[in-house]
Amino acid sequence: MTEDVFTRPNTLPWPPLIFAAAWILGFALQNVAPIGDALPRWVLLCGRVVAAAGIALDLWAMAVMTAAHTNIMPNHGARRLVTSGPFALTRNPIYLGNTLVTLGIGLGLDALWFIPLAVAAAVLVERLAIRREEAHLAARFGAEWTAYAAATPRWLGVRGRAG
Repeated sequence: MTEDVFTRPNTLPWPPLIFAAAWILGFALQNVAPIGDALPRWVLLCGRVVAAAGIALDLWAMAVMTAAHTNIMPNHGARRLVTSGPFALTRNPIYLGNTLVTLGIGLGLDALWFIPLAVAAAVLVERLAIRREEAHLAARFGAEWTAYAAATPRWLGVRGRAG
């Protein structure tokens, strides 16, 4: 990171670019070398529910961030540490929501290329964005961030900084 971590976490908005690339690649691969076409109807329905839940989580997190008057874009510095709403459940509700949407597309449209691409996108987002964002938040908010990170999972279920 060439820029001071206190100012902003990234120079590029990596997460939206990564998820957009995963979706484009998923549709392209599904068109060229389709996998799937055999999922039962109930799995297709579950996939659509998962995608809808991901969209709802994204919108909820964005609404909470907007109400807190902080930046939503991952390449802008945080003005406030948001710990309420979906941020009380996961430190990264937007990225979790995007991952759920990607998984849901794969299951809901019987386009199974999206499943490994969702995992790859989540790993890339963690490496290229989340780690830098967490360093930014630690620099900006100190002990408040440390306490929040210790109490709230990075994704879901696992508490603490490695979660």
